[in-house]
Amino acid sequence: MWKKSEPEESHPQPMPKPVPPAAAAPRTSVPQAKEHAAVVGSSIFIKGDLSGEEDLLIEGRLEGKIELRQHSVTIGKNGRITGDIYGKLITVEGTVEGNLYGEEQLIVRHSGTVRGNIVSPRVALEDGSNFKGSIDMSPKEKPAAALAPEKPVIAAKAP
Repeated sequence: MWKKSEPEESHPQPMPKPVPPAAAAPRTSVPQAKEHAAVVGSSIFIKGDLSGEEDLLIEGRLEGKIELRQHSVTIGKNGRITGDIYGKLITVEGTVEGNLYGEEQLIVRHSGTVRGNIVSPRVALEDGSNFKGSIDMSPKEKPAAALAPEKPVIAAKAP
């Protein structure tokens, strides 16, 4: 049998160190899908042209041209646009009456409505989306060097 040789008080069990509360994790530079630099809220109405140098989310109403050719433009579910939109990536979840010019891609979500023409190399119309207009998916013009005809290869006949 086990024999207790020393009293418990002489060898106290070490207390576990309290764990400090976890520090807030530092924000990384990985952008989230819905992270936008500028937002036009649902109660905002703009009449006029809009341009800038950052991504944009529109939940309000806008009458005029939107020109953000190097940035993403998202028309939220509450967004109502009357005018043309120029953007790198255009996503429509609300309503647009005007032409859309996507430099890279254009997406009309299931909640989106577009009345106008679409010009973009990549176009996605989700099931349930509403679209009336034409779609032009022609690739961008190639540089002049790429358009130059190749030199013909002349094969020599063996005697």
